[in-house]
Amino acid sequence: MDFNRLCKDVLDLESGVRFAGVCDDSGVIKYGGQREGITNYLSPDETKRSNLQALARWALRNSLASKIGEGRYAMAEYEKIKRITVPLEQNHLLLVTTEVNADHNKIIENILKMVGR
Repeated sequence: MDFNRLCKDVLDLESGVRFAGVCDDSGVIKYGGQREGITNYLSPDETKRSNLQALARWALRNSLASKIGEGRYAMAEYEKIKRITVPLEQNHLLLVTTEVNADHNKIIENILKMVGR
């Protein structure tokens, strides 16, 4: 899968998508980035820590997969953003943040089509 293309396509879904990036198992964003003109809420260190927490949560979800099935995505809404996390091949995660008023159901549906789920 072309992770750079995936991130660009996710950013193109709607203007409410703030960020689309793929991190590896070290928590470092390797592909993608944020929409032009967006102000970061987290510092680079905070972003990496947040990514590592997302990776740890997916590891926990995977420990239950034999009983409840593979996780397809997770979504959390905060006061300032929504965050969508989608597991990808090769121990990578797609991390997407949106504005709070973005249609997350539509965005998630399109992302799942893009990644073949």
